[in-house]
Amino acid sequence: MRRLRDYSGQLNPNIKAEDFCKDVLVKMVQMYGKLYLAVDGFWYLSVKEKVNNDMALACDFWVWRKQCRNEMERITKLLNIQGKDVVSFLKAFQFSPWIWNMEYKMEVKNSNLGILTVIRCSTLEALEREGEGREKTFCKDVEPVMFKMFVDCFDSQIEVNHLRVPPRENRDEIACQWEFRL
Repeated sequence: MRRLRDYSGQLNPNIKAEDFCKDVLVKMVQMYGKLYLAVDGFWYLSVKEKVNNDMALACDFWVWRKQCRNEMERITKLLNIQGKDVVSFLKAFQFSPWIWNMEYKMEVKNSNLGILTVIRCSTLEALEREGEGREKTFCKDVEPVMFKMFVDCFDSQIEVNHLRVPPRENRDEIACQWEFRL
């Protein structure tokens, strides 16, 4: 069966994702990762605008605490990722739509120590474009809490340490770097 490269032409009332070729499916997955972060950003900004930043942040943490657990449980089950160590977290995190919007590299020192280097981050780039200065505190104050929510799904004893966070001197520098240690 020939796989579709696009959906031009007539409506197919029975179309399914598997009808598309691999290249299109990969682009769709990447787009869904962007949509996932866009929804998060839009609702955060709406609460910030209607109430204030502190309330928006509190709501953001509440939602992400639920989402991280839900997401990691589903990913580990689907991909049969076993274990409660740093490597298990990194394996599952590779399939979080959150990280799909980043260019990154992972380095495993051992099963209980890993380094995540974020080379490009769409969230950081958006905050820098916004021009309100939120990038100066977001990665230092918000991201450690977010990462901790993810790693707690594996072992609450995993420590999250930032090795390098914004602000950055210029936009050619890496976005940030994190250490996960158990």
